Amino acid sequence: MAPGDWLAPDADSLGVALVVPRRGPAGIFGPACELCAQLAADEVNADGGVLGRALRLVPVDGGAPPQHVAAEVEALVSAGIVEGVTGWHISSVRQAVAPRVAHRVPYVYTALYEGGEDSAGVFLTSETPDGQLRPAMRLLAAERRVRRWYVVGNDYVWPRRTARAAHRYARENAGRIVGEDYLPLGTEDFAATLRRIERGEADAVLMLLVGSDAVRFNRAFAAWGLDRRALRLSTLMDENMLAASGPDATRGLSATGGFFAALATADTLDFQGRYTARFGVDAPAPSALGESCYEGVLLLAALVGRAGSVAVPAIESTAPEVSYQGARGELRLRGRHVRQRIYLAEADGMDFAVTADLDAWT
Repeated sequence: MAPGDWLAPDADSLGVALVVPRRGPAGIFGPACELCAQLAADEVNADGGVLGRALRLVPVDGGAPPQHVAAEVEALVSAGIVEGVTGWHISSVRQAVAPRVAHRVPYVYTALYEGGEDSAGVFLTSETPDGQLRPAMRLLAAERRVRRWYVVGNDYVWPRRTARAAHRYARENAGRIVGEDYLPLGTEDFAATLRRIERGEADAVLMLLVGSDAVRFNRAFAAWGLDRRALRLSTLMDENMLAASGPDATRGLSATGGFFAALATADTLDFQGRYTARFGVDAPAPSALGESCYEGVLLLAALVGRAGSVAVPAIESTAPEVSYQGARGELRLRGRHVRQRIYLAEADGMDFAVTADLDAWT
């Protein structure tokens, strides 16, 4: 959004910067993120808004270079156009944005990430490796005898720090990481990586790839014939990415996360029904990434509402008392992170089949 397009401050509304990707590899799920966030804003406003003010989303392209995103968000905060920040964006964007604004306005980060974020004013709704990846690797070691892992990730903080944790998790299960490749965002040629996976005789590949990069890797992996030899586990794979990969490219692919449409609980079905009623049957699948943005808006509204203020110190003091009702039922904060259940799902054609509740494997 160019400066000339920025909205003026409005005392009757509460502006929130919605930072979601509109370009780059993560752009594949940006539309779902925007629509899910808008659904949440509509529902908050239908219930009276936040502190008597209508919640107004101000979109920011989280797929831009991190420092550009941070500068735009900071400018919106400084101009009084937004009094909160939320959205799904990669960790390098969060690391650029948080130091500039988190002490000034509440910031709800909705992407799964590498863990360790503890800045005042930053609250997190999604998964971290200890609760998401560790039990999944434990289950695959026990039930599928996976011992040799190969890591393929994009070259930035989330994949590298997650892989560092994966080394520990593999050792806990009498396994090891036999190789690691970190590739630039936007990589299209995976031939060299696939050769190394083949030579390393991996039982499974840990995919730490974003959006369309993961889609291209899935297709290349299957075309190489490696899907007949090794499993794949992704901690970032939603229904839109699965559909884009195609059913011929997802044999032996599993994903782990806190939300799958296939859970089909009363809460998830109700959420999906409201989403379809609002945006139509042709809208992109809400998916885990979009659903996280729905929760981000709800949590931000709950934090401000409980504190009775947008001031970060007031929000920090009342945050332990905050809960919200989302697409996964009622959720509460533990520290600055949302407590949640994690599931393992296997690709089944163009959809996921949930195969395990990972609480038993933590």
